[in-house]
Amino acid sequence: MTLDPTKMKDWEIAEAAEARMRPIADIAADLGLQDGELTPMGAAIGKVNFLPVMQRLQNAPIGKYVDVTAITPTPLGEGKSTTTLGLVQGLGKIGKRPVGAIRQPSSGPTFNIKGSAAGGGLSQCIPLTPFSIRLTGDIDSITNAHNLAMVALTSRMQHERNYDDARLAKSNLRRLDIDPDRVQIKWAIDFCAQALRNITIGKGGKMDGFEMDSGFQITVSSEIMAILAVAKDLKDMRERMGRIIVAYDRQGNEVTTGDLEVDGAMTAWMLEAMNPNLLQTIEGQPVLVHAGPFANIAIGQSSVIADQLGVRLGDYLVTESGFGADIGFEKFWNIKCRYSGLSPDAVVVVATIRALKMHGGGPPVKPGMPLDEAYRTENLAMLEAGCENLVAHIETVKKSGVRPVVCVNRFYTDTDAEVALVRRVAEEHGALAALSDHWLRGGEGAIELAETVVAACEEENQFAPLYDPATPLRERIERIAKEIYGADGVTYEDEALKKAEKLEADPQAAELSTCMVKTHLSLSHDPDLKGRPKGWKLPIRDILIYRGAGLIVPVAGAIKLLPGTASDPAYRRIDVDVETGRVEGLF
Repeated sequence: MTLDPTKMKDWEIAEAAEARMRPIADIAADLGLQDGELTPMGAAIGKVNFLPVMQRLQNAPIGKYVDVTAITPTPLGEGKSTTTLGLVQGLGKIGKRPVGAIRQPSSGPTFNIKGSAAGGGLSQCIPLTPFSIRLTGDIDSITNAHNLAMVALTSRMQHERNYDDARLAKSNLRRLDIDPDRVQIKWAIDFCAQALRNITIGKGGKMDGFEMDSGFQITVSSEIMAILAVAKDLKDMRERMGRIIVAYDRQGNEVTTGDLEVDGAMTAWMLEAMNPNLLQTIEGQPVLVHAGPFANIAIGQSSVIADQLGVRLGDYLVTESGFGADIGFEKFWNIKCRYSGLSPDAVVVVATIRALKMHGGGPPVKPGMPLDEAYRTENLAMLEAGCENLVAHIETVKKSGVRPVVCVNRFYTDTDAEVALVRRVAEEHGALAALSDHWLRGGEGAIELAETVVAACEEENQFAPLYDPATPLRERIERIAKEIYGADGVTYEDEALKKAEKLEADPQAAELSTCMVKTHLSLSHDPDLKGRPKGWKLPIRDILIYRGAGLIVPVAGAIKLLPGTASDPAYRRIDVDVETGRVEGLF
């Protein structure tokens, strides 16, 4: 059967490819995994038992380490996952032993407007349905572990209200005196549900809980997801789980999951989730799937554990960072690499003609709506104007000490003149450039990209962080705002300024990394400012503290931790064939 992405939907291509995919045991054997190092989860998916593998391979040679990032995307995304998988396939075509490392998709975008992040066309991760819906339950485990912390917090508040000190003592509890106005976390749900952002809980009598304002956040924004992404082993995860700040008491002291004595039970929920999932590309190369998405509101990386495994199991590990280089790569560069101790040998910046035209003044791109004709016809002036955005991301990667590879992720409507223009701009600004046609042609279409990445990996680089760990918080934020986003400076709302000053006076806070929260749709905080905005300042409205994950989280602009569902969500087109049980309509 010939697979033609111009005539077939992604789920149809995946279904056809799955009919001849390799058993997961064969994929594991190619990686050199031994007995007991893989737990099969059906014929096509497995869990890699990372502890015995890492113990066996701790002194093994380290393969080349490649990160995939992008320009500022349209709301449709620019194919980073597709390019990551296409590059893995392309490396396989030229005789390398590649491993991919991508993030598990959230049900939020899968059932909303952005899709499942399994790639697309002839560069996909399969099997598509389990990849997109639940997989092996990692995100479910995070949801339950997170909500268990909320159960512990709210029940403790109820008991402290209803019990005197003597009765608390009989239950072996000390009074935490939690301030209901300073609860720091919300309930977790892995859907886009704007109606749950702000709610009141505990209504009824005194046996019905503690009445207070609350709400939900999307599961992948949970600190537990960030912990899964950065933890290096079980001991590290267990220690981090007890440091999560859930609230403050009435005297302003932190109340943690350790204080609630729920941290051990939360870790128990996460035991299986710590093992990366093993799947495959359409062409049969191994893909590790671990940790979650959303670099705009979270760390946005696949896990340190998956990367540490991947560089030991293959000769090239291709990992993916969320959204543009201003967000995903910046966090890869200054957070993930700090935790993992790994340094990239190459960084790929994915660019599309469509997105660059939008940044050059093209009409709005809206999910669920047909693309304007401007994106289907040649317009070199609009494209060249939009290349200012590409240049900004090239400069960001170069500041890390690595020469970027710009991948022109070609859509079949792009013209040769448009591709040549982007290639010229990239090379003029010090990047390598490669055309890739992996969506249409799979690994064959990614051979030029693979060969360019191999060449880039052989170049020496001077990879170094943007800031030293001793750099004060506000100086870090300003450096990111000016050097990465292009802002003229930073402003703070009063409460955010107070938090920044307090953190700068806290010696322990110096050990925490800085994880920015801002829109992914602009280099600025304003999603409507396209291209390379000038003459603006970054407004910090709040600062969150994730002591368990080791992160200080400045929040810029009006970003929300629970996205909303659009008027034409993907779930309207997802269904099940009742005769065969197959799921249709995923993308």
